[in-house]
Amino acid sequence: MILDFDGLILDTEGPIYRAWVEIFEEFGAELPLSAWEVWLGGSPDMLDPCGYLEYQLGRAVDREALTARQREREAELIAAQSALPGVEAYIADAKRLGLKLGLASSSDCPWVYRHLERLGLRERFDSIKCADDVTKVKPSPELYLAVLRELGLGPEEAIAVEDSPHGITSAQAAGLFCVVVPNTLTRQLPTDHADLRVGSLVDLPLQSLLAQVDEQRR
Repeated sequence: MILDFDGLILDTEGPIYRAWVEIFEEFGAELPLSAWEVWLGGSPDMLDPCGYLEYQLGRAVDREALTARQREREAELIAAQSALPGVEAYIADAKRLGLKLGLASSSDCPWVYRHLERLGLRERFDSIKCADDVTKVKPSPELYLAVLRELGLGPEEAIAVEDSPHGITSAQAAGLFCVVVPNTLTRQLPTDHADLRVGSLVDLPLQSLLAQVDEQRR
């Protein structure tokens, strides 16, 4: 089982978005989800918040100062987050069932490792691949393919669990069956292309999920 990180294990996407929205509101501007969704589950380089703010204002802003303020507020919000509901139970059940666990994230390694260690989850994974490990992040399949190689598995031997459209596309392009578990933010985005949609990990224990995946694959 290969898991996404941001928005699936830890709600980092909500705080990042919220911190930028607060800054935009100070300027009397808006950062709608429709603009933000191009970033979700992909590389931070996909969206330039300061550029988008400058476009709305018709003038330049102090990008360095605003970015520093956003990161400070983002860190404050994320530090208060625990693992999302059902995540720890899924990881424990996966280990109990003898499954190999992988993680594929478009965020950089220090970011992911820091939060995994804070949550006490880093050592639970058999393979962790982040933006630093590939040339292209999601929606490219590179991250998932890298995890599969390290685990010594073919795509038909694994499933991916994602929360965003880019993540789904990435997993499926690597040949994986993809389960989507949308969070509060990504629930508003198009995820119909996933192979299976689950409302919450709490609502469906891992063994029940695996049974549904097996049935659907047949």
